[in-house]
Amino acid sequence: MIDLVALDADDTLWHNEPNFTTTRDRLGELLGKYGLGPDIGGRLYDTERRNLQHFGYGVKGFVLSMIETSIELTEGRFESADVRTIIDWGRAMLASPIELLDGVDEAVQALAARVPLILVTKGDLLDQETKLARSGLGQHFQGIEIVSEKNRRAYERVMTRYAVAPDRFVMVGNSLKSDILPALDAGAHAVLVPYHQEWIHERVAPEDLATARYHEIPHLKELPAVLERLAASRRDPRG
Repeated sequence: MIDLVALDADDTLWHNEPNFTTTRDRLGELLGKYGLGPDIGGRLYDTERRNLQHFGYGVKGFVLSMIETSIELTEGRFESADVRTIIDWGRAMLASPIELLDGVDEAVQALAARVPLILVTKGDLLDQETKLARSGLGQHFQGIEIVSEKNRRAYERVMTRYAVAPDRFVMVGNSLKSDILPALDAGAHAVLVPYHQEWIHERVAPEDLATARYHEIPHLKELPAVLERLAASRRDPRG
């Protein structure tokens, strides 16, 4: 009864946010030499949010935002050697090993045996493609959709491209803002698999969830049971 399942990538299949959190902390330490305190997260977030429309999501935009924030906070005193340090951090982030979440390899393999899977993620095209290749999971997906933003129109385009009806499409991910609410708005099913860290940009207000009907599971291995319940509810509308 479910024709297509879409999985998010970062922090749904593999760890991602900890790399950004660690680098933000390192930036705070680096700016200490300029007499600034380590808590610069708010200023950096403001810069990131402002730059999303220009640079999009991912490591490259993050690096540029760190450099811009550093120049602003130091009033232009930020040294070129420290710019190089930030660039090196970015290279290291892009080349860092892919660490799958526990049990994800087995869960994705089991899912692919029962229902077609696609990957739907946002971010830099090259970065996301190489991460999937390095993850060893690529062979389980029948398609890869890398979008600039996850909103209702993006999910509608994905469903149209794969010729699947909204009530036969399931989006699975760790972000209420990106994976759950816009998929529901497009008429699809949505399953939340929470991650222990959350980028502030992905947070939603409680009132935005008041009427949202989605499923929540602690681990991807629980997804087949959710799919079975969805199929049962279609067979018995009273369910």
